[in-house]
Amino acid sequence: MNYFISALKNFSDFNGRARRSEYWYFALFAFLINFAIGFIFGYLGMPIIGTILGLVLIIPNIAAAIRRMHDVGKSGWYCLIPIYNLILAFTEGEKGPNQYGPDPKA
Repeated sequence: MNYFISALKNFSDFNGRARRSEYWYFALFAFLINFAIGFIFGYLGMPIIGTILGLVLIIPNIAAAIRRMHDVGKSGWYCLIPIYNLILAFTEGEKGPNQYGPDPKA
């Protein structure tokens, strides 16, 4: 849960690097929260609430994905390549500092 809160605090930070755990825990918690809220409010007849939450979480999700691409030494634009971005998201980051910042594991 700390990674989710950390990613929300850095929602406008498109610089730096994000570890695999930060990215994937954020994706997991964002999915679970969005699914639960969407299900509950959809059942109550107010699906707009789930839609609004999904739109609110788009920017932090993009920021975390770009920082994840930076961790493997790639530009954030690699997020736009459908299968390759998933492969990069699972790849271990570069050890030591790279052009995008210091190693987040250090």
